[in-house]
Amino acid sequence: MKYKKVELLKEAIKHKGFIQKVPVVWRMVKLWRKGEYKTSAIDIVLPLLGLLYVISPIDLIPEIAVPFIGSLDDLAVLAVIIPKLMKEVDKFLLWEAMQKEGITTIDVEEVK
Repeated sequence: MKYKKVELLKEAIKHKGFIQKVPVVWRMVKLWRKGEYKTSAIDIVLPLLGLLYVISPIDLIPEIAVPFIGSLDDLAVLAVIIPKLMKEVDKFLLWEAMQKEGITTIDVEEVK
């Protein structure tokens, strides 16, 4: 089965709630850059770099050279970054709700 980047992106956006959370991602990045939302840079930058990699014409394994295998690197990147980005968005939404309620600290256990 041959995948093109557009088809890969269509599959990625089918991830539960991805489209609805796109504006939240931009809001999260904006507040993170301002220093208001505190999280590690890797939790924000890595997923965004992954998305840029998938939509860029540059590939580690070009689709033209190795048609099926060439799409696997994009699929692997999407498989890692979409869930990571959605997890960070969920944490951001929790943080945002706490800010509105005036809650400044909370102990949270990470579920794996």
